[in-house]
Amino acid sequence: DARLNTLTEESARLTAQVRELGGNVQRTQGELEQARTREADTQRALEELRRRDAQNAARLRTFREMLTRFRALTQSGRLRVRPVRNRMVIELPESVLFESGHAEIKPEGVAVLRQVAQILATIPNRDFMIAGHTDDRPIRTREFPSNWERSSARAANVFKILRDNGVPQRRLSVAGFAEFQPVGNNNTDEGRAQNRRIEIALMPNLEELPDLS
Repeated sequence: DARLNTLTEESARLTAQVRELGGNVQRTQGELEQARTREADTQRALEELRRRDAQNAARLRTFREMLTRFRALTQSGRLRVRPVRNRMVIELPESVLFESGHAEIKPEGVAVLRQVAQILATIPNRDFMIAGHTDDRPIRTREFPSNWERSSARAANVFKILRDNGVPQRRLSVAGFAEFQPVGNNNTDEGRAQNRRIEIALMPNLEELPDLS
């Protein structure tokens, strides 16, 4: 009987050890699975960082190429190229394109826009948004009841020149922002002049947008 009791106790002890080892194995497997998940998450994060770095490098190359292509126009002061809200923007002042209070494009402005169109037409796989901006001084005429109509009409007329000079109209869109996106101080003549402008923004490609999935 004593021998049987000893064997029974030994069996119980071994059974307990087996259960403990089984639990350890399960915990180890769980920890291994968590480690694999963390490794996969880290790899995805690294791939996303590499993708963003590549996109940033591509945007920088495009920006430098644009600066080079528009150098003659920027050096003459007829336009400038700059980043705005993470987009590359070609900015043309009112004085180059329009008479004060009007939306018709001056002959000088038409000549400048023809040069701009020739360059834009060579940039592949890009859409462009033409945005009209004004200062905060109100306008109330039959043609322009407010700055909304004036900024939109100016942008639409720029669209027509670009379209007629080689930029496919499917790649162009038009918007009017009136006085609500100023770049200068509307309390000064200089600031108001800066706000009266046309911006032509390069829209991002689909692959440049974040993966929302």
